[in-house]
Amino acid sequence: MMKTKRQGNKPIASLSLDLDNVWSFLKNQGAPGWETFPSYLDIAVPRFLDIFQQWDLTITVFIVGQDAALEKNTKALQAIAIAGHEIGNHSFYHDPWLHLYSEDEIEEEIALAEKHIKRVTHQHPIGFRGPGYSFSPAVLKVLARRGYEYDASTFPTFLGPIARAYYLMTCKLSKEERKKREALFGGFKEGLQPLKPYQWNMGKDKLTEIPVTTMPIFKVPIHFSYIMYLSTFSSEVALLYLRIALWLCKLMRVQPSLLFHPTDFVSQEDVPELSFFPGMSLPTYKKLAIVNKSLELISSQFNVLTVGQHAKFVAGDRQLPVLVPQKR
Repeated sequence: MMKTKRQGNKPIASLSLDLDNVWSFLKNQGAPGWETFPSYLDIAVPRFLDIFQQWDLTITVFIVGQDAALEKNTKALQAIAIAGHEIGNHSFYHDPWLHLYSEDEIEEEIALAEKHIKRVTHQHPIGFRGPGYSFSPAVLKVLARRGYEYDASTFPTFLGPIARAYYLMTCKLSKEERKKREALFGGFKEGLQPLKPYQWNMGKDKLTEIPVTTMPIFKVPIHFSYIMYLSTFSSEVALLYLRIALWLCKLMRVQPSLLFHPTDFVSQEDVPELSFFPGMSLPTYKKLAIVNKSLELISSQFNVLTVGQHAKFVAGDRQLPVLVPQKR
């Protein structure tokens, strides 16, 4: 495969990977066995690293602190850092109800994840993405206080309530656990959030926000797990959907920030216990082919950056919109 040459006249885009592990999917589903922290990082990470090396691309990988705390994951996580990818913080326990935590609990969560991520990767995270796109004014306040340069937790889509209804219908949770997830994925108002980067204003503290891009105008998801799900019906239609989304991004002058998960690099053949997850019925070889085609589409039209580079690029814009965070 030929490496794509980057051209200075192309608009920018950023790519990231939320390194959610097997145990976090099982935990959020209410499935047994998550307490032993089963992992597929030894399978998914080499595949991810190989593909991105072929395309000569470095991206941001948001790591869960609990995984960094376990010795069995050390080799895979160190390989990510050695390959030159930016390391971000994805919380410690990966609880999608982080927005319900008190400020002290958030501080402890983020600091603990930082500690183990730095120990293993030798990188100090400057960016954060909340599990399940969870954020709150308290989260943003803690991030700014701890010296983070950007947050990447907002997910502007109108489909949050639909995704939550599907999730609650398929999971096996107690009433108490369901209550924690009442605001999971946000409400319809999340679709009104900006697609373009902006700055959070919290008095003396400021923080750049790089939203996870959804399709301009329609605000439907275009992250790669969604592309994989569409590919279970037709890979041609899924890739056409991505092409349309990228075209709309350029038309509307949106610098896309697009998101992978490890499940985009594995299938139920590799991880039978995640067969309930959408798109896992797609064979691994088809998934990898779709990833390659997607990277070809993106890198031919955009200069691909890490999310940290994206945040630095927009931070110097004097016309960057400024928003005050509101409770969800």
